[in-house]
Amino acid sequence: MKRAYSWILTLLCFSVACNKSDETMVTPVTAASGDNPLISAALNLPASPFDYVNTGLPAYFFQNAVGGAPTSVNGIDNTPPANPITNHGATLGRVLFYDKNLSVNKTISCASCHNPAFGFSDTAVLSNGFAGGKTGRHSMSLINAKFYQRGRFFWDERAASLEDQVLMPFQDPVEMGMTLALITQRVREQSYYAPLFSNAFGDTVVNTNKIALALAQFVRSIVSSNSKYDIGRAQVNNPVADFPNFSAEENQGKRIFITPVQNGGAGCFGCHTTEAFVAAVPGPRNNGLDINTNADNGAGLGAFKTHTLRNIALTAPYMHDGRFKTLEEVVEHYNSGVKAHPNLDNALKQPNGQPIRLNLTAAEKTALVAFMRTLTDASIATNTKWSNPFK
Repeated sequence: MKRAYSWILTLLCFSVACNKSDETMVTPVTAASGDNPLISAALNLPASPFDYVNTGLPAYFFQNAVGGAPTSVNGIDNTPPANPITNHGATLGRVLFYDKNLSVNKTISCASCHNPAFGFSDTAVLSNGFAGGKTGRHSMSLINAKFYQRGRFFWDERAASLEDQVLMPFQDPVEMGMTLALITQRVREQSYYAPLFSNAFGDTVVNTNKIALALAQFVRSIVSSNSKYDIGRAQVNNPVADFPNFSAEENQGKRIFITPVQNGGAGCFGCHTTEAFVAAVPGPRNNGLDINTNADNGAGLGAFKTHTLRNIALTAPYMHDGRFKTLEEVVEHYNSGVKAHPNLDNALKQPNGQPIRLNLTAAEKTALVAFMRTLTDASIATNTKWSNPFK
């Protein structure tokens, strides 16, 4: 009887909040997620929230390797002080991320274009919007988003922060077709959100700022550290050393990946560095896909954001326009196909200003792909705390 009385009061408080402005503070009575009928009727959530605060990252993520190689993620977390991850906040964000009610015709959610089975990306070159229209660019993986030090989002970095980014797809006329007012209305219409907002923020008031905060918390919680690479990395004190669990080919690929071009390697680690395999130099870069980039100049002069290589084997097709179907094609681009764009990144130039040609052998290219496949973390797709909570 006490439990029933508790959730009835919650519903009444939520009803009052919906009829007041976003600035009105309402103090509700809430129950744990798994015990609250408003939640359990629609969602599979545990009585106590999953742990999103403690990422469980291994110690080597926070230590530069022997010799000073930049492997630590210290200092590159873009989480703002005003929006630290909380267990209840990320739980709310998870529900918002998978909720199809938040597209204009209630057919797609954030997860429609960022599927955990595909590394929180999409297998389509361009994703489908709510009415079948196509997105302008390929869906970027969300894994390790928190470790992009610059903190800007989208391929062209037009969003100044993750908190800004998460609201933009809702409002895109092709993607989800909503307005900010309609987003808050749709959230208020779903009875399960009242206790979720209360748990996350202490009241049931719904506004787009809270929606953005919760979604950003959920996305930042998606970090990877359970791949074959990690099993091997935990057994050595330096990523350059051969990993005991790797094949000879995988170890060869790792050496090629890490070794600078001037020393006979491919120099991949220069742009995909730290244990998170994220951009070493924050900011968009031109990687020589085309000589003329007028069709899509990205952030300017054909420069685009560099994202993590974690789970890269699951996120095909590749590049902002999804032009490469396989990792083999990606490797061949950097091996022999980089174009002499005027804004080509310095890391891809020879001393004479011409594009680098790696001249890798067929075996070396195969080994490089084999190494990148060791970055696959199956737990990203199977971990319940990042999965669809709807029944």
